[in-house]
Amino acid sequence: MRGEPIAATTALDAAAHRFSTAALPEEQRVERWEQHNFSELFDLRCRTLGAALDASMVDVALDRVRLARVAGTPHVVERTAELVRHRPADALVAYLTLAGEAFFHHEDAVRTLRPGQLLVCDTDRPFLRGFSRGLEELVVKVPRQAFRDLTGLDALRTPVVAEFGPREGRLEARTLARLVGGAVRPREARPVEEHTVLQLLGRVLTPGAPADLGAVHLATAQAFICEHLGDPGLTASRVAEAVGLSERHLSRVFAASGTSVPQYVLVQRLDRARTMLLDHPEIGVAEVAARSGFGSASYFSRAFRDRFGRRASDVRREARAARG
Repeated sequence: MRGEPIAATTALDAAAHRFSTAALPEEQRVERWEQHNFSELFDLRCRTLGAALDASMVDVALDRVRLARVAGTPHVVERTAELVRHRPADALVAYLTLAGEAFFHHEDAVRTLRPGQLLVCDTDRPFLRGFSRGLEELVVKVPRQAFRDLTGLDALRTPVVAEFGPREGRLEARTLARLVGGAVRPREARPVEEHTVLQLLGRVLTPGAPADLGAVHLATAQAFICEHLGDPGLTASRVAEAVGLSERHLSRVFAASGTSVPQYVLVQRLDRARTMLLDHPEIGVAEVAARSGFGSASYFSRAFRDRFGRRASDVRREARAARG
């Protein structure tokens, strides 16, 4: 049961869709939620934990991979042995917990997942997941053949848990979370390349396996830059050190994508500043410039006008007027 298209979000011109149980009669919500999961991801059985189910999904279908952002009130979902037999999904799935604690019951163990943790499991091995405090998570569904191409493995007998939080997590895992999360935002979704998503997931699952390192290095470098845009001391050498490359190699990686590290940093800072001016017009232009990593307000003003053809102060004034 397809949701309403909300944005073009990928290099493959796929569209993000949104589905919610909020407007449905309470007695229909569980059934419709199961139907939507089956049509977009794979078949699960759902039961509530007390109150009526309030759940939503924003999902994107790439060429082979499915991406989703899921949120919901307390409930339990189960992939039973019967569902596996009658409706095999022939895929692997990664769950990236953003909010709410989740338990995962698998044939080998019971695991508790907290925000900032990623779990990858085989959809055709029965499991039970529960969210006693509700949940918000990202989902990546990968067909088995794509998983085989990535890792050389036919199946994942034991679930894999990895960290993607800002402190404990590896940069590749954080980058994966950032790209998937950006692609399934309810509004202003960001483009995402399926190839890069697959390469990052492969590095998380099998760090030593062969990969398209150019795509991995570019994505991780871009993610590091976006995490540190507000730091005026952000330099190419610092980015290179974080990614584990020489500065010269990093320059080649960015040149292959048609830009340079300084140019990419500048564009991202200007885009962040424009978003801040539109969303928070109560903040002064000089403060926006500083929060976006510009050490010079005059340089920010010139660069902003060159990129957008308008002064930052005009954008802020019009945003304030629009809010009344």
